[in-house]
Amino acid sequence: MQHHPTLTIGTLAARSGCNVPTIRYYEEIGLLAPATRRAGGHRTFGERDLRRLTLIRRCRELGFPIERVRALVALADDPKRDCFEAREMAETHLGEVRAKLAALRTLERNLARFVRSCATECAGGRAADCTVLEDLAAPDKGPLPPRKPAARLRRRARP
Repeated sequence: MQHHPTLTIGTLAARSGCNVPTIRYYEEIGLLAPATRRAGGHRTFGERDLRRLTLIRRCRELGFPIERVRALVALADDPKRDCFEAREMAETHLGEVRAKLAALRTLERNLARFVRSCATECAGGRAADCTVLEDLAAPDKGPLPPRKPAARLRRRARP
């Protein structure tokens, strides 16, 4: 594997799937080592930089926060460390992703209920009678329970 700088920042961007401003940002925050500079000041990178940048990009695509990416990069830089650390970080992140998915499912159910209640109870009526607005303005008591049919008249959309 080549370790001497041969890639321009544009080539590195194209080969890694990152854009140039993102590469500069990762360099600025220390995730990517400062580039070697040519006499004219142009950045050059090597295959090792490409591999590291690809690791960073993939971690970010999977939603790892920057500090966890930093920890994974440090782990990759130290071949004597145990790969169990990488699995542990991935496992922690997986738990966080699953919790977010559960929250999104609850959000989806609540929004679907809002839409259904409006379609069956108040669509086409006055905004003051809108079940969506009524539910959204109710004091927050955690996840919304399933809506019970209202005692008021159900309205249909006006022709």
